[in-house]
Amino acid sequence: MTERIIHSESDIAEGTAHLARVCPRMAHACDLVGAVPLRRREDGFAALMGAIVSQQVSVAAARAISARLDAAGFSGPRIIAAASEEDLRAAGLSRQKARYIRALAGADLDYAALRMAPTEEVVATLTKVPGIGVWTAEIYAMFSLGRADVFAPGDLALQESARLLYGLPERPKPAALRAMAEDWAPWRAVAARILWAYYHVAKDREGIA
Repeated sequence: MTERIIHSESDIAEGTAHLARVCPRMAHACDLVGAVPLRRREDGFAALMGAIVSQQVSVAAARAISARLDAAGFSGPRIIAAASEEDLRAAGLSRQKARYIRALAGADLDYAALRMAPTEEVVATLTKVPGIGVWTAEIYAMFSLGRADVFAPGDLALQESARLLYGLPERPKPAALRAMAEDWAPWRAVAARILWAYYHVAKDREGIA
């Protein structure tokens, strides 16, 4: 695997400098947002389980459910696989999420192999697991595996940020945003970080919902 990996703030700085050189609008965003965060996370089962828990709930709710799962001892694939759906629901999961997490526990993913696999293979492998869509797989590749050139065009905040930054008449659809992101290679994951940061700046200034 020869893909660039983001390890530290210096990698983020390199990507930011590149994007500012090649795109005036990215340069403008960088001026507004300041330092772009690293946002690296650990990989593995816990990261994907957390992603499933977080789907379609607030950050506060996801943290509360995760804390209840930890308190109940549901912290690893073997324990999750042995738990009943009712046990997981008692810890705060919906019936659907309980099924998804048990499916993840039973998927027997080779997380070490995913670290070395091409991003396309990572996404293809993860999306075979019920409850993990393309967005979740791309976010995992971006933050847990540190891939420098992965993007998540299905993210609504990225779509809205791109609309604002580039003066588009409407939010670009995922296919259109993915095509736009080709201009940000080989630092598309840094471009995503810039766009997320820009979204929050614009939200504070313009009251975006």
